[in-house]
Amino acid sequence: QVQLVESGGGLVQAGGSLRLSCAASGRTFSSYSMGWFRQAPGKEREFVAAISTVAGSTGYADSVKGRFTISRNNVKSTVYLQVNSLKPEDTAVYYCAASLYTWVVRSTSSYTYWGQGTQVTVSS
Repeated sequence: QVQLVESGGGLVQAGGSLRLSCAASGRTFSSYSMGWFRQAPGKEREFVAAISTVAGSTGYADSVKGRFTISRNNVKSTVYLQVNSLKPEDTAVYYCAASLYTWVVRSTSSYTYWGQGTQVTVSS
């Protein structure tokens, strides 16, 4: 069992930055690949970024490539999402998730554990 708690969301102006964090419980954090997803009102949850277990591989949605960076600290059992050059269309609830796969995965169905989400609102 893994429990995930996100933090770091907030209200920011377009062009601004935030650092989202996701703290995981349990002693097996390093065995899970991790992902970030987001869901805007009235839209389906969508893939944002993912990182493999040993942080050797990462993957990004085309819409955030070059602006967002995912990283992880297995000692602290935490995964991060640095979000830069924010746009109003980035406004959403951001969720982190843990997958039993060891490689980068993009589908929501590949993730077993989910956090409660953190709101990111970008004003124009």
